[in-house]
Amino acid sequence: MILLLAVAAGLIAGLARAWINKRPYQAPELKWVWVVVLAVIPQLLAFHFSGAAKRIPDDLASFILVGSQILLLFFVWANCKLPGFYVMGLGLGLNLLVIALNRGWMPISLETVQSLTPDAPPDTWHIGERFGISKDLILPVVETRLWYLSDRFLLPHWFPWRAAYSLGDIFIAIGVFWLLWASGAAHHQE
Repeated sequence: MILLLAVAAGLIAGLARAWINKRPYQAPELKWVWVVVLAVIPQLLAFHFSGAAKRIPDDLASFILVGSQILLLFFVWANCKLPGFYVMGLGLGLNLLVIALNRGWMPISLETVQSLTPDAPPDTWHIGERFGISKDLILPVVETRLWYLSDRFLLPHWFPWRAAYSLGDIFIAIGVFWLLWASGAAHHQE
């Protein structure tokens, strides 16, 4: 969710910057876009389409998550001269680190899950289980390696969607915003 917000805000800011400077918006010239497709399609199947996600064993789903993070890091490396990509790489690296250290899943605390689902009965979610079909594994903070990098931040209560996100996600979002905002300039500075 935070990534979609960064894309929307970055596009608006980039388009506004181009309009103010009376220049055309210059979409970034990305290398290895096929790597993103290769990384995202398995994630969509494993974590977003319930029909497919329920059929994918958890071991395979965690392998997909780690593998897709590694592929996305290759994409970042190929484009590191573009604005924002170092920040995106930092975010992806932080996410990969915490995922790799926590059984191949993004950890989330039971308290965070309960904040996300306040209307669910208290015994709905259990420690050690996957949170729905998400990439998150419910773990106690004391058993989570690098818990401060886990999905522990929440969108504000007034926001129409509930979502948890990590520090890595914040860096990724900043990098995406920066890239799209920079695209409102006449040319990219390397």
